[in-house]
Amino acid sequence: MADSVAADDQKFCLQEVLDTFKLCLTENKEVYLEHYVAGWRGLVKFLSSLGSVFGFISKDAVNKIKILVGYMEGENGSQYVTIQSMVKYELENELVDLTKRGSHPESGSRTLLRLHRALRWLELFLERLRTSSEDSKTSVMCSESYNESLAQHHPWVIRKTAGMAFCVLPGRAAFFEVMNVGTPEQVVAMLGEALPLISEVYQITEELYTQNNMLDLP
Repeated sequence: MADSVAADDQKFCLQEVLDTFKLCLTENKEVYLEHYVAGWRGLVKFLSSLGSVFGFISKDAVNKIKILVGYMEGENGSQYVTIQSMVKYELENELVDLTKRGSHPESGSRTLLRLHRALRWLELFLERLRTSSEDSKTSVMCSESYNESLAQHHPWVIRKTAGMAFCVLPGRAAFFEVMNVGTPEQVVAMLGEALPLISEVYQITEELYTQNNMLDLP
């Protein structure tokens, strides 16, 4: 029985990600770090459920989640309640190296930027899945989304690996099945509800990083 419970816990469910991103924003449109990380845990389950194809992204995301949880649970955890409070605290205390990667542990701001970039890729890909026809090629959708977002931040070797990985993606129906929502129509409806929330969280984060000249942290 324990095994089946554990298996269910590892299963991706789009509803959970939707619920998590609904909780992400404060009344003042700040982004709760706890819910952002929880949303990413769900997205990692999504990537993992498709096999090793997205391993190069999901492994990195898991490492980034660990770093952020370490900050949230650390001695200065009260400064890491929202993305806004984290950025303010790290900038004021010179914990962010704007020019080169320092020898100190990776800052929360730099760590989150890597997840932020990957979130844009997933948002673009899921939007294409939502609006595509049954016979649309997921490999093309995924490649186009990647080229519009993450690719510009990856070295050539990773871009090449990603391109090869996308070639063996399963069809649209397999993606919809993995989402554990129900019929394709129900999946499309729920994506239609979830994507604007993900997009808003992305845009608020993008503006914060733009204002602080942090979009290109090394």
